Amino acid sequence: QRLYQTTPGVEESQDQFTIIITILVTSHGHAQIPPEGEGLTLNFITPEGEKRTVRCYEGDSILEIAHANNVDLEGACEASLACSTCHVILEDKYFDMLEEPSDEENDMLDLAFGLTETSRLGCQVRMTKDMDGMTVRMPSATRNMAVDGFKPKPH
Repeated sequence: QRLYQTTPGVEESQDQFTIIITILVTSHGHAQIPPEGEGLTLNFITPEGEKRTVRCYEGDSILEIAHANNVDLEGACEASLACSTCHVILEDKYFDMLEEPSDEENDMLDLAFGLTETSRLGCQVRMTKDMDGMTVRMPSATRNMAVDGFKPKPH
């Protein structure tokens, strides 16, 4: 009896376990910072009102981009859709470009501090070429449910 599903287009003789592990490891990737003049730009407005412009690649999540560029966007659950600490507020134009949030994301957004009509979780929004130059606002606080106030460092 097989404990895995075969992947369409993948030969049966290939090691399915290795393929699954490879997918899991690469999907938990970390954003890289493109060289000067390459990639896309993303602007963060911090809770203090500071504007931080950073470079990123298409396909990176807002949370990954923040962590790669030392922007203090929390992400306490490490993008597992179990918190709302990576809550960001998007501009209307960009919010309207995105697919509707999943039920799981909406459940977590209901817990977010300072929820707005254009709120999303940074771990669920991936950059596209159409989003180049987008500005996201970080709320003035988060609701980190950790009793000790633990904020994990990006790894």
